[in-house]
Amino acid sequence: MTDMEYQDLADALLRAVERGCDRINDESDADLDNQRVGGMVTLTFANRSQIIINLQKPLHEVWLAARAGGFHYKWDGSLWMDTKGNGEFFAHLSRCASEQAGQELVFSS
Repeated sequence: MTDMEYQDLADALLRAVERGCDRINDESDADLDNQRVGGMVTLTFANRSQIIINLQKPLHEVWLAARAGGFHYKWDGSLWMDTKGNGEFFAHLSRCASEQAGQELVFSS
């Protein structure tokens, strides 16, 4: 993958996360705040816990830091998959966000 291809795919992922936050706030009482600065999105929950998603351009990865731990994702040609076999990015983000919010939250691409 070229640097430009990575950047396009990674930017699309961050935009999908931002859209997911907007949709969740419109459809629930989750009170989920999101802030994007460059290649990083910070999700802040009502209980003040956070999930941080940031781009690792030199590695062509996306990193996710949550209460559950830190996770690295690489594009496999169709999905962002965990480098240690722990599944797809949006499914994992949904699990981590649901745990931190105390209610079911669903993110998708």
